[in-house]
Amino acid sequence: MSPHEQPLLSCRGVTRRFGALVAVDGVDFDVRRGETVGIGGPNGAGKTTFFDLISGLNTMSAGSVALRGRPLAGTPPHRICQMGMARTFQLNSGFDGLSVMDNVLAAVAFGRRSAGGWLLTARDDRAKARAMLEKFGLTDIADDLVENVPVLARKKLMVATALVNEPDLLLLDEPVGGLTPPEIDDFIALMLGLKAEGVTLVFIEHVMRFLTSVADRALIMHQGRIIYDGTPNGLSADQTVREVYLGTTELPGMAETA
Repeated sequence: MSPHEQPLLSCRGVTRRFGALVAVDGVDFDVRRGETVGIGGPNGAGKTTFFDLISGLNTMSAGSVALRGRPLAGTPPHRICQMGMARTFQLNSGFDGLSVMDNVLAAVAFGRRSAGGWLLTARDDRAKARAMLEKFGLTDIADDLVENVPVLARKKLMVATALVNEPDLLLLDEPVGGLTPPEIDDFIALMLGLKAEGVTLVFIEHVMRFLTSVADRALIMHQGRIIYDGTPNGLSADQTVREVYLGTTELPGMAETA
């Protein structure tokens, strides 16, 4: 896209204080349509809190967030979702007592399409849900209760329910946390497929192999601030980033399989 085109997501001076603790400290951050951005950093760096501020789950102490130029301050999370920003979480959230198919149908019913702009029939809803399950390799367990499906399937289902309403921006919080190396490979292939389709992705991840394989752009946060914003290949050469990771010469996970 043109460098003069308006960012899809624009954050200016985003700050969150909890008493004397500054969890997110004046973050400036833009995402352009079609970008894939991976965010890393030590535990407690402020990554998930930053996502909470962007997606409306927590309120900013200072700063601004805009989606396609529209300010989001004070907008509830469900409305932000309907405006075109979807999100997944660290925990494998879902309606455990519903089937895999019904979880996707629930996302259609209460997600972006429920804002009144897109009217679907029950037949259209089910066709859309079936197509999404097929895309994520979940067709064989469509009728299984979510509480009974394995971790990898639950993680795929979270992404499927986020994508079914075709968001402009997808936020993923630690999408491969708890997965085995082969499962991470499966998820890498899935994310690369979404990238090829032009989906705009911003994700938090500790598994550096995933981050460097998927992201076009890497950010590292430390003590609520962005200390690196550049290519994934530049991470290992950045002295500040290496010092943040306990002074090692190689970032954790860069040479590992998980």
